[in-house]
Amino acid sequence: MSSAKQIRSGFIDFFKSKGHEFVPSSPIVPIGDQSLLFANAGMNQFKDIFLGLTPPEYPRVANTQKCLRVSGKHNDLEEVGKDTYHHTFFEMLGNWSFNDYFKAEAIQWAWELFTDVWGIEPERLWATVFAGDRAEGLPEDEEAANLWTKVTSIPAEKILACGKKDNFWEMGESGPCGPCSEIHIDLGPEMCDMKNVPGHICQVNSGCARYIELWNLVFIQFNRLPDGKLVPLNRKYVDTGAGLERIVAVLQNKQSNYDTDLFMPIIGRTGEITGHKYTSKLGNKTDNAFRVIADHIRSLVFSITDGAIPSNEGRGYVIRRILRRASRFGRELGMHEPFLSKLVPVVVDCLGDTFGEIKERADYVSTVIESEEVSFGRTLDRGIEIFNSAAKRAQESIKKIINGEDAFQLYDTFGFPLDLTELMAKERNLKVDKARFDELMEAQRQRARAAQKNDSLAATLTDTELPRTEDVHKYHSNSCQSKVIGWLDDGGFMDQGSIEAGAEVCLILEETCFYAEAGGQVGDCGVIESKNGRFTVDKTIRIANCIFHAGKMKEGSFRVGEKVTAIVSKDRDATKKNHTATHLLQWALQQVLGKSAAQQGSFVGPDYLRFDFTCPKAPTAEELKKVEELAREKIIADLPLTWVVMPKEKAQQMGAMALFGEKYGNDVRVVAIGAEGQDQISEAFSREFCGGTHVDRLGSIGDFKIIKEESISTGVRRITALTGSGLNSYFEKASHIVDELSAILKAPSEGLVDRVGQLIKENKKLSKELKAATRAAGSDVMAEAKELLQKCEKVGETSVIIGQLQGAQIEQAREAVDMLKKKAKSAAIVLGFGEGDKATLLAGMTDDVIKKGLKAGDIVKETAPIIGGGGGGRPQMAQAGGKNPKKINDALKKAAELIKEKLASA
Repeated sequence: MSSAKQIRSGFIDFFKSKGHEFVPSSPIVPIGDQSLLFANAGMNQFKDIFLGLTPPEYPRVANTQKCLRVSGKHNDLEEVGKDTYHHTFFEMLGNWSFNDYFKAEAIQWAWELFTDVWGIEPERLWATVFAGDRAEGLPEDEEAANLWTKVTSIPAEKILACGKKDNFWEMGESGPCGPCSEIHIDLGPEMCDMKNVPGHICQVNSGCARYIELWNLVFIQFNRLPDGKLVPLNRKYVDTGAGLERIVAVLQNKQSNYDTDLFMPIIGRTGEITGHKYTSKLGNKTDNAFRVIADHIRSLVFSITDGAIPSNEGRGYVIRRILRRASRFGRELGMHEPFLSKLVPVVVDCLGDTFGEIKERADYVSTVIESEEVSFGRTLDRGIEIFNSAAKRAQESIKKIINGEDAFQLYDTFGFPLDLTELMAKERNLKVDKARFDELMEAQRQRARAAQKNDSLAATLTDTELPRTEDVHKYHSNSCQSKVIGWLDDGGFMDQGSIEAGAEVCLILEETCFYAEAGGQVGDCGVIESKNGRFTVDKTIRIANCIFHAGKMKEGSFRVGEKVTAIVSKDRDATKKNHTATHLLQWALQQVLGKSAAQQGSFVGPDYLRFDFTCPKAPTAEELKKVEELAREKIIADLPLTWVVMPKEKAQQMGAMALFGEKYGNDVRVVAIGAEGQDQISEAFSREFCGGTHVDRLGSIGDFKIIKEESISTGVRRITALTGSGLNSYFEKASHIVDELSAILKAPSEGLVDRVGQLIKENKKLSKELKAATRAAGSDVMAEAKELLQKCEKVGETSVIIGQLQGAQIEQAREAVDMLKKKAKSAAIVLGFGEGDKATLLAGMTDDVIKKGLKAGDIVKETAPIIGGGGGGRPQMAQAGGKNPKKINDALKKAAELIKEKLASA
């Protein structure tokens, strides 16, 4: 029996033999694509090629892509564990053709690999093709249907024409799309999981587990415009995807993906930890928990490795939900303590040879998972309390239904999947308002869609050949001569005509010295001028190999072909200092904290720099001081900086650091600090992959200071620092504050620390004396309250306790009310007290009195006007404030009348 590793490499080797280049998987956290939370298909990294924005490096490629489907229309989260084949994380095996081969080869090779190489019985396989769509004016894909019988041995009766839902693929609401052809396998009638569903017929695309899709062959030949219209593409592409987990199950002759060597080691270790045994059954609560945990830990390891950190928004929120869902299912196996981090090494053993990054960051991933799981342990207990309250309300209602709002709160805040809430409700003979829950879920999805960045700019440019901008000048000069070759406006890319004053466009030049935003460094701003006009650049962005200068035509006009001068703002020099300082900071952190302090992200602008890095705990003040000292030593030494472009493999061999998860080409730019020239780059103390702008020598940075260090998520810290003019301004403000404090405290600047320390010491002493005096006063207040209890009237069994407390504070009065309730058992209490021109009334009622219709909030509302104020509160306790202390007795008298009257009529 072939292992999953052998099956994966067999796929890659097969397509290499067909002239395909192997391309590594892109990170699960998409780079430079804000329209996606996670990579959910193999084609994601080739999106710019399909859009026509970037030429392909190779005409044919193949790979295995890390995918996560937990949001949007591709969301399998709630299905995981219930069946044998749904997953959140999975590997997508794929082969692509970029305007090279098309349908015939894609179909023929897929069949060849399945039947000839892997030996799947042809009689078990079915094929589907696009049936056409009248509303779209799309004909049936007869070409694919004919090719199936021509280039494979499949009989015509096993080629099914299916509708747009199953057999027409689209990238999004607009963009490249086309018909697809799927290969399905018949796993046998015993695998049908819908036998008890009335009217169910076992067949392809019927929704049951007997027929499973194994491979989807997408033929991208159309472009959907933003208005919904479909037009043919100039180029044609093949984009295929086959789920590794499903193929492994078939080739290992397993009825469940979870029974393969991709999952069983994880399930086995889970059994060792929990003491439970996995039986591979469906509908079994224990086995469901095993499957959920095995699936989710894979998702967590890969997503956290690639930079997704549990948080309360965006992809971090999704990861937190997955982790909490896995932790909650752990309780089905008796796990009330953190255990998920113990499964990380098993995932690494299973998949680390293929995806080396999970090996490198295993310790970091374990730290994040364990910390998050400890936090959730507290949250989960709170969620159970919320459920108990919701269940109590439902039991007291006529319909015996837990409302949708409560179910959604448990799902959204505490990570309770709906099926768990329904299960817990069923145990108490209750139901859940699923319809309302679904409404709230859909509202959340709509908010999520609105929050995601619209990719309409790319859609506008689909199938447009953008010009390549030469931008090497950004490394050498703040100005350059160039020529206008076009612009982008609401109508798309324009390469003829002119732009007039007031127009807001993205200007495209033949060459530029402007740096486009990338790698954490902000895009440049500045001006572009000619004798005929002046254009201000607010930001600079890159799409594929084209640089866009976004801004406004301030004066005059530009025509296509016009010669211009591009001038970058002086802010560029400050940005260069901060960028080089970021490299110094990374080097210094690793010297002090070790190599585990790896960059997670950065921001480099003219005013400050920000650097995020992995670290399991906060660096000490001494460690941060040492980091600053190391960076300053290098700046004072005025060491040189150089850069060189070299093959990526060579750069990696010489130890150059890359930003984890960043996408690099075959050739990379390496920035080296401490080397006199490109031939001495190996002698540099800092070498990093970097396309940003930098100073020539460290001395020009001036100085370096960390002004803030903080945690931004579990296991990730953030440093904010200053250099150059920004640091000078910081020191000037600090000096001004010191001068002001010296004047206020009447102490010289060198004596401020001692003076402040003395004041703190005196303050603590006074605070201690005040607390002692307050406790003494509180004792007096309690004594007064007890005296009121002894002298009070009774109506039946209820003590009516009315009176003034002298010199009481509000907290003391509250404590007095609580004490009186406990001692009296049944009581209606109204206390009054005043200070200066302020009057306060405080009412409290025991539960039995409230049931008689007497509420504290109602009493203070009635009596507050007497003391010239207002108030309110809960039935148990309420408060009112006024401006007339002289009327407190009148208010208390009125309160006594109201209470007695209500009790007498009860």
